[in-house]
Amino acid sequence: MAERRQRRRPEDKTTGRPSWDIKLCCIEALCNVSASADEVVVTADLPNTDPETVKVEQIDKNTLEIKAEMKRKISFNELGITHRQGEFRYFRCLVPVPMSVDVKRMKKEFKRGILEVHLPRKKGSKKVE
Repeated sequence: MAERRQRRRPEDKTTGRPSWDIKLCCIEALCNVSASADEVVVTADLPNTDPETVKVEQIDKNTLEIKAEMKRKISFNELGITHRQGEFRYFRCLVPVPMSVDVKRMKKEFKRGILEVHLPRKKGSKKVE
């Protein structure tokens, strides 16, 4: 009996899933979340992005969505992936927020391809389990 090989897509080593979505033509942005006593700070790496297209929206009480349009399309070939075809036009990431924050008082700053989002914590908020 012939052995059947299973093909796997390149994946993000931390989540075990691909770091792109072909249907949405987007690449998952690299993000970091840090929390202090007063606020939660989310940083996202969005190189080659038009600052006017950066959007941050609350999906649910524990998740933010960051989206941004690239200034130019990026192909799989440019990423060193030669066995796939396709282009990407957007960055997108879903960011888990570890505690209750006041999204209405959110402040965004975008400099040199790095987005920094400051979210004030709600009074008495505790870490979400």
